[in-house]
Amino acid sequence: MTATLRVGELFEQLRELLELEHVPGTKGLDRVVRSSDVSSPGLALAGYVARFPADRLQVFGETEVTYLRSLDVETRREHLSKFFAFPIPCLFVTKKLDLPAEVVEEAVRSGVAILRSTLKTNEFYTRIKPWLEDAFAPQTTLHGSLADVYGVGLLFIGQSGIGKSECVLDLVERGHRIVADDLVLARRRGNDILIGRGHELQRHYMEIRGVGLVDIPAIFGIRAVRQQKRIEVVVQLEEWRQGADVDRTGLDDQYTDILGVSIPRITVHLNPGKNITVIAEVIAMHHLLKWSGIDPAERFNEALIRQMRDKAAINRYLREDDE
Repeated sequence: MTATLRVGELFEQLRELLELEHVPGTKGLDRVVRSSDVSSPGLALAGYVARFPADRLQVFGETEVTYLRSLDVETRREHLSKFFAFPIPCLFVTKKLDLPAEVVEEAVRSGVAILRSTLKTNEFYTRIKPWLEDAFAPQTTLHGSLADVYGVGLLFIGQSGIGKSECVLDLVERGHRIVADDLVLARRRGNDILIGRGHELQRHYMEIRGVGLVDIPAIFGIRAVRQQKRIEVVVQLEEWRQGADVDRTGLDDQYTDILGVSIPRITVHLNPGKNITVIAEVIAMHHLLKWSGIDPAERFNEALIRQMRDKAAINRYLREDDE
């Protein structure tokens, strides 16, 4: 799911960050912003619009305004008419520059809002780009519990009542931190990073069957919670069943796809007496070990193959020794 914003919402949320004002007379605050891209119009102001990305937020800096002022009135209006004929979401103007009258007139005619910032153009881009990337990042909701275990984000998933919340509660009691319980809001940043957090209303509350809602920071202290955490390993909890296909060596890595990001998945089959909390800690430490370049399963497999080769060489030598 990708977010969309109306220009009016964008204006209200960025008013202080970008030091914005709405140029009087221009409308278009109800236009929809569908992309996180923001750029200057470039050659579109010179009349070449064949490859103009009209869905982007547009920015006029000192270069654009100076160029427009260098044109005669008739040429300036002609170029601006072509520019505003496209369904651009809105126009930002930096350095609180005064605009030629034709810019405002064409914007009013086309229903495009002009938002003016006091920031220099470079500073404007520096502030708005991270905000837009975060606001428009792909996101989804996941049913599970997210915890920070030794600095590794473990997302526990499984059917209702399997014990996800109880596992995270035990981890908190052992000194680890909870991020979200039951409902995890996941957002992708860049190409391969997933950030999970809790819902604003239920953040850091946990539902324990038979007990009810538990306020984690009130009971365990503020150090027991974390606002957000990268999701690095998915731990799938399943009930033990006879004949289940269980990975015994760890050589066959499994992954799950979340918002186009491939996340390692480990399936833990539960049966009476199994200490899932200790297993979760081992999963986190094992992930850190593999991340540092050490894969115990691969090492063991290589050592086993090497030993079999050495033994085969010894047997071949004994068979060929006639003395």
